Amino acid sequence: MAMLTVAEALARILADVAPTGAEEVGLVEADGRVLACGHAARLTQPPFHASAMDGYAVRAADVAQLPARLRVVGEAAAGHPFAGSIAAGEAVRIFTGAPLPAGTDAIVIQENTAREDDAVTVREGAVDPEHVRPRGGDFSAGAELLRTGHVLTPRDLTLAAAMGHARLSVRRRPVVAILATGDELVEPGVAPGDGQIVSSNPYGLAAMACRFGAEPRLLGIAKDTRADLARCIAAAAGADVLVTVGGASVGDHDLVAPVLQEHGMALDFWKIAMRPGKPLMFGRLGVQRVIGVPGNPVSALICMRVFVVPLIARLLGRAVGPERLGKAALARAISANGPRQHYMRATLVGGDAGGAPLVDPVPSQDSSLMSPLARADCLIVRAAGAPAAAAGDAVDILPMDF
Repeated sequence: MAMLTVAEALARILADVAPTGAEEVGLVEADGRVLACGHAARLTQPPFHASAMDGYAVRAADVAQLPARLRVVGEAAAGHPFAGSIAAGEAVRIFTGAPLPAGTDAIVIQENTAREDDAVTVREGAVDPEHVRPRGGDFSAGAELLRTGHVLTPRDLTLAAAMGHARLSVRRRPVVAILATGDELVEPGVAPGDGQIVSSNPYGLAAMACRFGAEPRLLGIAKDTRADLARCIAAAAGADVLVTVGGASVGDHDLVAPVLQEHGMALDFWKIAMRPGKPLMFGRLGVQRVIGVPGNPVSALICMRVFVVPLIARLLGRAVGPERLGKAALARAISANGPRQHYMRATLVGGDAGGAPLVDPVPSQDSSLMSPLARADCLIVRAAGAPAAAAGDAVDILPMDF
């Protein structure tokens, strides 16, 4: 049976995913969250005609001919408006942000005036409409300015506050439980014994889950026994996604899939046409999505980016389309690709003579090597069966956003 393509595998993972529920959070906690519904302005901004400059509020008709001498009848400052109304030949001293007094329709800036006691002479300068910020010039009450599915930024939160919202309805962060498996693993900070290595993958996977809007839950390390795997799988109850690391192949010690199936997981697939990442497992344990990524660090992180990150986006109610790939010219030749879609670690190294970005694959694509992955800043994405490519040829690249 032919292996699933990356696109086919992703389509199965994303099928029938329902968004998480909504919750309300304060503005301070809302950065990076995804809106669960649209939010309309409760206020009009500015709420009144306001001065954009320090100067004098006047009737435009009174300064149509210059110089013009006007009687100053009061003062208006931000938060302290002038309470009365002015008549012909009068002016009010005004400061930036103050409401225009009743009867005025223009601002003359103080640089164009001369003040003598209770009189001001407007010496020069035409009235500039931009010196008045009109009521509703930014937005009006009832306008839906923040839309469903939008990822909130600091700019959005500034807007939300001005709209009159102290709290916003956002999607609950999907919980992604992460379980490392294998007798050979020890936690960071523990000296490995003979034949052991440090369990590093869960920390990168957790950071990626957090970066893309999920709440990671580290379950520790499961030993290669049915009992310990069952204990850890039970600890993942309530998570939206369970990511297992390692042990999802078909070796004598690969118990993850059998134990999950014993606990009710419906296995969908466990092998795809991807390099690195061929032994990817996907199944459903009730409403929980289960994704088993390979144990090699490069494979684990790339599978997380290609499959789990879009799943997180779908759980947050966001639209998920085909990955947007950039283009770059190869800095050196690469050989023909095999039957699996290949994600090659690479580094952008400047531009060619025409200004196009140049990309240089790292010397070794071994999926166990972590330091080249850390130094890389993009992935060259090669289709299955792609022919050899020469230096200068264009290739697809996926920015390394993790």
